[in-house]
Amino acid sequence: MSVSLPRIEPAIPTLVDPFHRSGWVYEEKIDGWRIIAYKHGDDVRLVSRTGRDHTARFGDIARAIGKLSPRTLILDGEVAVFDERLVSRFDLLGESAPTEVVTPPIFMAFDCLYRDGRDLRSLPLGERRLFLERVVGGDTTSAEDYSTPVGDTADGIRVTYGDASRGRRPRAPLRRQKDTF
Repeated sequence: MSVSLPRIEPAIPTLVDPFHRSGWVYEEKIDGWRIIAYKHGDDVRLVSRTGRDHTARFGDIARAIGKLSPRTLILDGEVAVFDERLVSRFDLLGESAPTEVVTPPIFMAFDCLYRDGRDLRSLPLGERRLFLERVVGGDTTSAEDYSTPVGDTADGIRVTYGDASRGRRPRAPLRRQKDTF
């Protein structure tokens, strides 16, 4: 990538006992590979949380992200495949020729961290979700309604509300890896 975008490490959820608190949202579990998608112009890189570049492996996803309108963009999400029951399956993602019926790999975007030169991580989650919905396309009627996914959007990209069954505070900014977010 010719222009430097900030290197972003995904925030990793911390396992805690289940709780229900006012002001928290709970997100769907997606069983896939955590990916940060970097876009500058037509150049896209898909990087795992360990720093491995998966752009060639998920070329269709990279091309779909390359078609999005922002010139610079960083999305946090999960690449997943789904079995015949539409359950995400981590074990099938690594297989070159799975024997079961599965979907093609899909990038499940759940956060917009950077757009058109602006670092969005200091914004509350609800505001970042609005950015995400506007970039990828989808229902922007309510950033507070986290109970349902936005739905299918651009080729190979889907907006979702999470990568794990976890609680998040929609008014909180994103903090460094392993911090509360």
